[in-house]
Amino acid sequence: MSDFNNNGDNNNEENNNRNKNNNEDIQNKDHKEYENDEVKSDGGEKEDDRGSMKDFSNSGKETDYEDVCFICRRPERRTGKMFKLPNNISVCNDCMHKTMDTVSQFDYQGMLNNPSLNEELNKLNGGKGMPNISFVNLADLQGDGGIPNKQKIKKKKQQTSEAPVLDIKNIPAPHKIKAQLDEYVVGQEKAKKIISVAVYNHYKRVATGTMDEIEIEKSNILMLGPTGSGKTYLVKTLARLLDVPLAITDATSLTEAGYIGDDIESVVSKLLAAADNDVEKAEKGIIFIDEIDKIAKKKNTTSRDVSGESVQQGMLKLLEGAEVEVPVGANSKNAMVPLTTINTKNILFICGGAFPDLEEIIKQRLNKRTSIGYTAELKDKYDKDKNILSKVAVEDIKKFGMIPEFIGRLPIICTLEGLSKEMFIKILKEPRNAILKQYQKLLELDEVQLMFDDGALEAIAEKAMNKETGARALRAIIEEFMLDIMYEIPKDDNIGRVTITREYIENTGGPVIDIRSNSVELPENLNVIEQ
Repeated sequence: MSDFNNNGDNNNEENNNRNKNNNEDIQNKDHKEYENDEVKSDGGEKEDDRGSMKDFSNSGKETDYEDVCFICRRPERRTGKMFKLPNNISVCNDCMHKTMDTVSQFDYQGMLNNPSLNEELNKLNGGKGMPNISFVNLADLQGDGGIPNKQKIKKKKQQTSEAPVLDIKNIPAPHKIKAQLDEYVVGQEKAKKIISVAVYNHYKRVATGTMDEIEIEKSNILMLGPTGSGKTYLVKTLARLLDVPLAITDATSLTEAGYIGDDIESVVSKLLAAADNDVEKAEKGIIFIDEIDKIAKKKNTTSRDVSGESVQQGMLKLLEGAEVEVPVGANSKNAMVPLTTINTKNILFICGGAFPDLEEIIKQRLNKRTSIGYTAELKDKYDKDKNILSKVAVEDIKKFGMIPEFIGRLPIICTLEGLSKEMFIKILKEPRNAILKQYQKLLELDEVQLMFDDGALEAIAEKAMNKETGARALRAIIEEFMLDIMYEIPKDDNIGRVTITREYIENTGGPVIDIRSNSVELPENLNVIEQ
């Protein structure tokens, strides 16, 4: 008993020495303030390996993130008040009680009074009594508090008398959104107009909630278009314009719950990560799901369709709007990942896909009627129509493999045009970050001017059309013929300008190279730039 008292005195002495450094009296503080002081003294504003800690509040005692139970991974909003352990480790009430019940089942007093055990310990320790015991610091193994911030949820802000809402006056008008899109995306006028109006109406709906007690339903968008027509690029451009979290994901890795792959809720968890784990901000964001045609129903298959129709059925509740359990900082649910609830009612979903072979389905529907005579329609009437996707109907998408319930939750169908020769030329030189401007900037760093004549642009566009991969073919073509130029130009400081010609693109000639000034020996057929 005397030993126990001595141990208690030693512990009190250590606590007093530690608190003298902070000029604080523990006895004048309640239990909560003492715990928070320990969190600050142990953790402070230290950065861990996986990400920087958020700044503490003005009181210097709390972070912006909720505490997560180190054992069951449930956040504080579900478990209630937690027990604070050293190194910022939090344990919920349930786990603490289960631990204490388990510990109480052992007779530690009887084990220590066991003569045979004491003899064995003395032999191992050379007769010096109990051996030294060191404890593992769990915080050192897994980061501050045992759980990184990317798997924590931000605390809800205190509600003031008036809840902050979006100001309709600050929402860009549709024509302003389209004007910004025009600076980066060439053509696709109808698609840009549809997206601008849909985004504007969506955030008016979020800002007001209801108008004259009439609830406005959200308008999700389905984008159809050939590969390289600018579906993903349109949505990426929106991220620069709107001050809302935007997550871009694809449907190729989605599988039914319980199978290897990403869970359906992972598309919302990526939006939560884009919102810095702020649930309220994420519930007003935009999610773009690319390659949506890859979850169509598989035809002529005898195995379970875990990445097709079942994924469509699982996404119904997300598209329509419901409260879903979302893993925080992970792509699938498991016992070691915290979960949070997000309401998708105000999240705008934009689904895009190339839908290969959909053109054939549309042609079959349009050629279904047969007639005889001078006014009969030819079977190959639509074979050369590059914008056949603009004639798409819901029944065509249903025949492709999308279930009716899924299509019904995407009321706006937006089709993108196939790129023509003129559009390819505009893509090369008109956008703010056009490909030719990028190479011109690279050569400007070497003090060389890069020029393209009209024949060269037409030759590049013709080659890109033959590849049939859309705008993505342009960079592959330019990289091919710019390789030698980028390699040779740094060798000669006299080169002042390079002009790319059609003959060089077609491998029948070379580029026109102009030098800055006269040199000792001028090569033939070189133009001189007078200084």
